[in-house]
Amino acid sequence: MATSFSRRNGARANYWPGFVDALASLLLVIIFLLTIFVLAQFFQAREILGKDTALSRLNSQIAELTELLQLEKGQNQDLEATIATLSATLSSAQEERDNLSNQLSGFGAGLDDKNSQIADLNTKLLEQTDLSNEAVAQLALLNQQLNALRTQIGALEQALEASEAKGAESNTKITDLGRRLNLALAQRVQDLSRYRSDFFGRLREILADRSDVTIVGDRFVFQSEVLFNAGEANISAAGQEAIAKLGEAILQLEDEIPPEINWVLRIDGHTDKRPIATEQFPSNWELSAARAISVAKLLINQGVSPNRLVAAGFGEFSPLDLGEDDEAYKRNRRIEFKLTE
Repeated sequence: MATSFSRRNGARANYWPGFVDALASLLLVIIFLLTIFVLAQFFQAREILGKDTALSRLNSQIAELTELLQLEKGQNQDLEATIATLSATLSSAQEERDNLSNQLSGFGAGLDDKNSQIADLNTKLLEQTDLSNEAVAQLALLNQQLNALRTQIGALEQALEASEAKGAESNTKITDLGRRLNLALAQRVQDLSRYRSDFFGRLREILADRSDVTIVGDRFVFQSEVLFNAGEANISAAGQEAIAKLGEAILQLEDEIPPEINWVLRIDGHTDKRPIATEQFPSNWELSAARAISVAKLLINQGVSPNRLVAAGFGEFSPLDLGEDDEAYKRNRRIEFKLTE
């Protein structure tokens, strides 16, 4: 029994070395991990320190560049001020030179008593033209540009003179053509006037027995009652007979007038001022125009060329008599024939 107890105690004492070994191994692992952590912190701190150093270096460079930029801006402003000063000096020198040149030009070239003054002015002019090299170069450039501009102006003046000469020649030709055209037109008007006189003379002979056909100025006038019934545009039988005689005279006229004379027979319809409002003729415009067209159609049926006829309606707006009685209304109701261009 004692032997059994001793065996149990020996078995229990054998666990302790293994436990110690496990703790030692765990301690070594923890120490290894701490070592790695410390190294990582060291390298991270070193990298951060390097970045801070680089950032400080960049900030220093930015500050230096900013200072250089401010310095460049200051120099640029100084250069602009210098340029403005030189420009003002050049303008003042040019103005002074022009004034001195004007003063010199005012003196007579052959006057002995002005020689000393001219010498003094020349001295002042030389002093004023003693500018800096940059100002002189700018002045030379301006003079070159001025010479080029004068050359261009000279070329433009020559072109203008050539154009004016050409225009004068063209105007002469146009004037000559206009004079010849006016002469030709005057001749045509004279010829047409002569044929108009002959035409009216024939109409007087043909319609000599009619008191209701008259001549007013350069127009042959038919009273509307000769051709139409009241409010109508169809030519009556008596009116057709009168128009037939007129057509014969027009046909003779067409044969006699040379083709180069441009003429037409204008047929003007007129009414009195009393209004009309029928379905066929809503106003006096329609009635007067329809009557003129009816006369033109009848003349065309008799053989008159359509291109020699013009039909126009004047309504009540061109009266011969401003009276308000029946006689005035009768005079205003008419068909007029005018031989014109």
